[in-house]
Amino acid sequence: MQSNISLYLDQGAVLLAADKSSAGFAGYDAAEPNDWGDKYEYQDFGHSHWHNSLIWGENLHDISILGPGKIDGKGLTRGFVAQSTGIGNKAIALKLCRNVILRDFSILMGGHFGILATGVDNMTVDNLKIDTNRDGIDIDACKNVHVSNCSVNSPFDDGICLKSSFALGYPKPTENVTITNCQVSGYDRGTFLDGTYQRKEWNKVPDKEGPTGRIKFGTESNGGFRNITITNCVFEYCRGLALETVDGGLLEDVTISNITMRDVVNSPIFLRLSSRMRGPKDTPIGKLRRILISNVMVYNADSHFASIISGILGNDIEDVKLRDIRIFYRQIDSAATSIQKVVPEHEKTYPEPQKMGVMPAYGFFIRHVKNIELNNVEVSYMQFETRPAIVMDDVKGVEFFNVKARKAAGAALIELHNVSDLSIGGSKQMKSRQIKNTEKMTIED
Repeated sequence: MQSNISLYLDQGAVLLAADKSSAGFAGYDAAEPNDWGDKYEYQDFGHSHWHNSLIWGENLHDISILGPGKIDGKGLTRGFVAQSTGIGNKAIALKLCRNVILRDFSILMGGHFGILATGVDNMTVDNLKIDTNRDGIDIDACKNVHVSNCSVNSPFDDGICLKSSFALGYPKPTENVTITNCQVSGYDRGTFLDGTYQRKEWNKVPDKEGPTGRIKFGTESNGGFRNITITNCVFEYCRGLALETVDGGLLEDVTISNITMRDVVNSPIFLRLSSRMRGPKDTPIGKLRRILISNVMVYNADSHFASIISGILGNDIEDVKLRDIRIFYRQIDSAATSIQKVVPEHEKTYPEPQKMGVMPAYGFFIRHVKNIELNNVEVSYMQFETRPAIVMDDVKGVEFFNVKARKAAGAALIELHNVSDLSIGGSKQMKSRQIKNTEKMTIED
């Protein structure tokens, strides 16, 4: 691409990514050098290079890709062999650009990234349909971004993903982002655009943990995230909402509202502050704070991992408000024998609910958190359950108002471990009470 240029894909037009073996095709541009990425210490190969793409642009301004046509990434790789010369692994890659519009087209099989935008400011992404074999839209170290009216099907990786990697050679936050009126899903590759919506490839997902397809912050999180709003979005047959900062960045000032989820394959809500610290040496552990999630309806969610809100010892998640939320969990399967009484901290592991193991609660597992409010929140299981609805460990400042939970036979409603300043009120199910401090306690009603 060049500055002040618009590429228009008309109805019925297909921009086909050639295979390297195609007759007369010399291959894609080589991956350019990157002092901050060639050793892959801070981020993956795909995040460290942009030129090895079907369409790429660097240091451009005032550009757009428009029209109802389609980009077919047939000749692109998913990324695992992208180091080879002449192989492309992204449909669209933009670095250090401004004033960008991507609108109305479709992407089929976009490679490692359908769209990778790194250090791009003032960007609008609107009315795209993406059906791809790895990430759909990655917004990395960008400012002033609007994503709207997009449908992203990405069973093998994330759908709409905010990141803040070190690929530019310095930490830059992703900030001032809106995501509105979007749908994410994990149907089989290619079956979203053809309208068949199949679910046969669930066991082919690379991590063997079910289709991905979600909205996520992270994992790359050197620069952090701030001033983000997500609203009016639909999740179907994919993983849940994930907010993660594990590489030293601040994740703060986020509002999420009007979300529906159905057939969720892991935690509907996953907030994770940890210390993987994939970045420059001596970077301090980050913060995850000031989060508001409201008006969420979830049906048929995996109960193995509950909803997880977890910092690490000495580094609390802070100021989280959950309001007007209903979650219906499906029955746990034979893995019930592996239910953990004590969940390891998993500070250095990849931040994914399954990596933390089966939770001791079916509804919410909350650990290392300071100041959390659950207001008009209800959790329930759909068939059989043996665990408490909520387990809290090392939590300071808790307010429950009109919290409801289906109680499993033989289990407590809530388990508390090292919890202080807990207030329960406004509930027909649970007695109002104030608990100043407790090392271990169960709440039955």
